[in-house]
Amino acid sequence: MSIATEVTPSPTRQSIEAHLAEARERTIAMIAPLGDELLNRVYSPLLSPLAWDLGHIANFEELWLVQTVGGRPPLHGDLGRYYDAIENPRRDRGALPILHDAELRAYMAEVRERTLEVLGEVEVGPDAEDRLLRGGFVYEMLVAHELQHQETMLQLLQMLDVPYRPAEADPTPYAPAPLPEGAAGTVLVEAGTYEIGAPDDGTFAYDNERSRHAVELCAFEIDRTPVANATYIAYMEDTGAEPPMYWEPDGGGWARTAMGVTVPVDPARPVVHVSFEEAEAFARWAGGRLPTEFEWEAARPRLEGVGAVWEWTSSDFLAYPGFEAFPYEEYSKVFFGDAYKVLRGASWATHPRVARPSFRNWDLPQRRQIFAGIRLAKEPA
Repeated sequence: MSIATEVTPSPTRQSIEAHLAEARERTIAMIAPLGDELLNRVYSPLLSPLAWDLGHIANFEELWLVQTVGGRPPLHGDLGRYYDAIENPRRDRGALPILHDAELRAYMAEVRERTLEVLGEVEVGPDAEDRLLRGGFVYEMLVAHELQHQETMLQLLQMLDVPYRPAEADPTPYAPAPLPEGAAGTVLVEAGTYEIGAPDDGTFAYDNERSRHAVELCAFEIDRTPVANATYIAYMEDTGAEPPMYWEPDGGGWARTAMGVTVPVDPARPVVHVSFEEAEAFARWAGGRLPTEFEWEAARPRLEGVGAVWEWTSSDFLAYPGFEAFPYEEYSKVFFGDAYKVLRGASWATHPRVARPSFRNWDLPQRRQIFAGIRLAKEPA
């Protein structure tokens, strides 16, 4: 999968409806092989039960596209408080009185029906008076929200103890592709001024991607591709480091056990499910360092293997100059600071509509359940 670079045309009601439908079809296809018991099961305090994610997707849609835009009352009174991601930590979500099974599916369908009713009544063009509707912003946000939750749900699917067989309609690849042959080595990025952040051209981006601004960078070298499993195995053998999440010893080698299936670790694929702390330790062993997120964005047009795994950077998740929280503070602002590290790129589980060059992912440095890998930088020789 490649990171999208083309400018997205201004959405119409028809294109918005098509994008909403495509995202929902992908969600349904993802959970189609699972019964209600697996949807409701709690696998880890780091991840919500899938039923919570499904209800949250629908409730977030109801909040923004039905209540906020359409002025309709909520379908289930104060149900939304149980789907508030800030107020309800993941470790607590399995015990909440949320919707399940047939009631959950009915809620998702009814919210979508109301969403489409409201869509037929509003103006979404580039000159719309309401900033939420201008250029279809709030609809683009909701499509992106569902697509991003699909990736979170895929994190949980790694933990299944029964074989997961994707539905026929599910287009997700379910593994990072092998790295390109003959693409090893580094690229030199010259010192200079680079534009960072989302362009102000009307295309959708989150508040933390703006405003676009210039940064001065010293020259640096960066690996053309992410670190491969073979290189990470060499590091483990040399240092005694722990294997990535889901790896198990297999005779004289390693196997990956995820989604209820055990397969040999492919040395040609990028290493995935490593924490920031593990990535930093590997970088020290390899004689390099993690790039800053500005270096990563400046180098991105010349990188290969982008879109295979999220790539840890050394940067804290901080606001850009001129940052303005929109449309709600809880998306980015509450996470700014030195507690979270920025990841760049995308992973095999990321939908291309989300994978912008300016997109900033973030997580705690000890987390490994995300689809994160490593790309190294260093100073020029």
